[in-house]
Amino acid sequence: MQIAIVVYPGFTALDFIGPYELLRSLPDAEVRFVWHEVGPITADSGVLMVGATHSFDETPSPDIVLVPGGMTTMEHARDEKLLDWVKRAHETSTWTTSVCSGSLILAAAGLLEGRRATSHWLVLPMLKPFGVDTVRDQRIVHEGKIATAAGVSAGIDLALWLFGEICGEAKAKAVQLAIEYDPQPPYDSGHVSKASAATKALATAQLGKESAKQRQLVPSVQLLWDAAIQRVRSRNTRKRDRQPISA
Repeated sequence: MQIAIVVYPGFTALDFIGPYELLRSLPDAEVRFVWHEVGPITADSGVLMVGATHSFDETPSPDIVLVPGGMTTMEHARDEKLLDWVKRAHETSTWTTSVCSGSLILAAAGLLEGRRATSHWLVLPMLKPFGVDTVRDQRIVHEGKIATAAGVSAGIDLALWLFGEICGEAKAKAVQLAIEYDPQPPYDSGHVSKASAATKALATAQLGKESAKQRQLVPSVQLLWDAAIQRVRSRNTRKRDRQPISA
């Protein structure tokens, strides 16, 4: 079973490291970290590096696709080669998945239009221009073979759920125990519905500062502009197609 995990400059490490630890335990798993070319890729911290082991061209039809999020997702969601690969890989994949803002890349590739999906709570509004029915109150949302996870840590939940879908509940529980995944956080503010206004403001400010540091304001605006223009063009095309042909 070939598992392709997209790694792009500016990825958030936990988005895929958590799922990787689970998915690598699947029977006959072959994990590939894919990008345009083989080589080191730097995380959004600017310190951690992970090696891309295979290129897109070397990985045309993986069984599982996992797209993580990161502070630079908006920039990469306009990468035509990445989007083309995601679309082609999805055609033959068994599962196509994302964690956190990685769902923006699936949306930009046209895979989420008219579908329910989730993402990081700050990113959810950015999915709407792509015609996505956003879900705020679920850690994992799946429709058909597409599964999206909420922010960062939800990737572990996604991978555990996916493991159960592939290998059954009993084996998934055993893997959960093997990694001792038993969340008991010291604070209960891990979802916007639980966090105070002050906590939300502080988190938003921290993420905004990091986004500015990564110079993502312009890519964000460009991505949303592209999505809006595409939706207008699609509506106009559908209107023309519905017009009766004059005799």
